[in-house]
Amino acid sequence: MVELYYWPTIQGRGEFVRLALEAAGVPYRDVAREKHGLAAMQAVLDAQSVQHPSFAPPVLRAGGLLIGQTANILLHLGRAYGLAPRAEAGRLWAHQLQLTIADMVAEAHDTHHPISVNLYYEDQKAAAKKRAKEFVETRIPKYLGYFEQVLENSKGSYALGKRLSYVDLSLFQLVEGLRYAFPRAMARNEGNWPKLIALHGRVMQVPAVAAYLRSARRIAFNEDDIFRRYAELDF
Repeated sequence: MVELYYWPTIQGRGEFVRLALEAAGVPYRDVAREKHGLAAMQAVLDAQSVQHPSFAPPVLRAGGLLIGQTANILLHLGRAYGLAPRAEAGRLWAHQLQLTIADMVAEAHDTHHPISVNLYYEDQKAAAKKRAKEFVETRIPKYLGYFEQVLENSKGSYALGKRLSYVDLSLFQLVEGLRYAFPRAMARNEGNWPKLIALHGRVMQVPAVAAYLRSARRIAFNEDDIFRRYAELDF
């Protein structure tokens, strides 16, 4: 059984890993949600006690491996559990797309924390409003337009072809997060990305994913997360 170390009260970056584990049917422990789990997570982040410590969660323990960074974890899971192509070129393409998703997730986070993660949102609201306006008007269309083109070029119903991959699961989560944080902007513009929205619906119907979304294991979006809903930022 693999062990996932991530914050116990938010979806965050760890949710991209959870979705892959759930879709592949991999037994796992969400360690920080267990009793004394936060202390256990801190131990794997401690540079003095771990040979290869991670800067921040998520971290995955799989056998003798301790893997940090969401895209890196998914690179491993894709190969280990059939969620990525077997050929190196295909695996690298999947990793490239996942890194691009990570870029967009970071920009989404910066809409509500544009100055510093050490300041409260309330301390940087003016800057957040400017950053969010730019994100909604230019960055969302640029990123989602790119992913729409990827799906247009695909030789199947999924981003990498005919089989579900971790990239599809992450694109599903990306749309979910954007719909939560910017519901008005997404509702107004989703018609521009029909293949991406269709993919979102297709992933939601994967039996293992559907079961997970109905379960208590799926943490609700909230305003401590990466994707946060502030009406004043939803242009």
